[in-house]
Amino acid sequence: MAFSFPAFSYIVALIIDAFLIFFSIFHVISFDELKTDYKNPIDQCNSLNPLVLPEYALHVLFNLLFLFSGEFLSFALNLPLIAYHIYRYANRPVMSGHGLYDPTSIMNTEVLRSCQREGWIKLAVYLISFFYYLYGMIMALITA
Repeated sequence: MAFSFPAFSYIVALIIDAFLIFFSIFHVISFDELKTDYKNPIDQCNSLNPLVLPEYALHVLFNLLFLFSGEFLSFALNLPLIAYHIYRYANRPVMSGHGLYDPTSIMNTEVLRSCQREGWIKLAVYLISFFYYLYGMIMALITA
């Protein structure tokens, strides 16, 4: 077993993906609390908006590592989510700060439902990706 740059890329991706899974779980739990009136919309947006840019930056970081290490399949599998993140951030509500969630419109049933669905889908993607990165790391360590 030799240590190579693709193996390093997969190790970094595993660690970062664990953080992204945590962000997604926090996202889902937060919107469930908002739906059941345990939290008010202003507190909800103040706790979720600061996590948007770090989530996107972490996701792009390990995908750049995949691109530089020649793991094009791993990069291509993540490209739709990166494109969605860019689209979502470009079409965010007009606010004074960074973030996606506006306290005035977040209690709208359709917005709340779509944000909760987005959290569940991201959680599923990050969980599937975690096991794929684990497999890729093992294969990179074995074949190097």
